[in-house]
Amino acid sequence: MSFKTFQFNLSNLRPWLTLLAVIWLLASFGGWLVNSLLIIVALLFLAPIVAFVGFRWWLQYNLVSDRCPVCRHEFSGLNNIQLQCPNCGEQLLVQQGHFQRFTPEGTIDVTAVELPAKSLEE
Repeated sequence: MSFKTFQFNLSNLRPWLTLLAVIWLLASFGGWLVNSLLIIVALLFLAPIVAFVGFRWWLQYNLVSDRCPVCRHEFSGLNNIQLQCPNCGEQLLVQQGHFQRFTPEGTIDVTAVELPAKSLEE
């Protein structure tokens, strides 16, 4: 092992040795200052993880994927909101995991049924 190789290996270890020296120095002080700094650093690392997991849990229970009742176009929306179908433009309400047509108070919504044509001769 040559001196140049040994020097190269020490240059890779320098950041870790510095970190170890800082931790050792802080541990020698002890007390509430070091504990509070460690708690703040831990919270800075844990807060984004907890926020990400919480957002995924909320999205799992509030994201609805269904078909438009008018044009049968499938898309996604959030539960308990009013939105517009991107295909036909119909105003929709997302309730109980399904899309429903949004109608103002007092509007009667009817569904047309197609009947087969009969001739008069029958």
